[in-house]
Amino acid sequence: MRILVVEDDVNLNRQLSDALKESGYVVDQAFDGEEGHYLGETEPYDAVILDIGLPQMDGITVVEKWREAGKGMPVLMLTARDRWSDKVSGIDAGADDYVAKPFHVEEVLARVRALIRRAAGHSSSEIICGPVRLDTKASKASVDGIQLKLTSHEFRLLSYLMHHMGQVVSRTELVEHMYDQDFDRDSNTIEVFVGRLRKKIGVDLIETVRGLGYRMQAPNDAH
Repeated sequence: MRILVVEDDVNLNRQLSDALKESGYVVDQAFDGEEGHYLGETEPYDAVILDIGLPQMDGITVVEKWREAGKGMPVLMLTARDRWSDKVSGIDAGADDYVAKPFHVEEVLARVRALIRRAAGHSSSEIICGPVRLDTKASKASVDGIQLKLTSHEFRLLSYLMHHMGQVVSRTELVEHMYDQDFDRDSNTIEVFVGRLRKKIGVDLIETVRGLGYRMQAPNDAH
């Protein structure tokens, strides 16, 4: 899962980004509205954390432009504590949720998890596929109750496939959502991670759809 953090306060940006990375997300950072708008236009994100009071272009304008351009990724806005009008403006512009400053980072993480789940059509913090359970809150996965020992890349791959259960996901899409903008992306490595993941899961849940990509689904849902 790949997140964009747009916040001009360098310390706060770093604090949020570090917490997201520790939770297993890939994170891109922007420090002004123009840079944030450009990244949101050109890169695929599973969610965006966007401050309202940004230099170059304010957060309201950024989210308005994204929505006008048909960009539908969930947006969590960071607003001033006592400016209720900012919250209304943010939601009206197309933001999905907001957090007022000052905030606890844990609350931001929880809201981001909820936005990503809802965007993928899941209401619970646990996503289940056959014997595999993905605990989005704890960033852990298990098979028949036994916790899987996954690398960060393997966990990101499993998380993305489970969030999009039943859908065919291309190698390109997986690469775009598993690595940040500066990573030297090679879609061939996805095959390696899929192979490792299949071995660790031990049950046949990840289907290769020839020429298209991969699909994860429970055996009784198979086509």
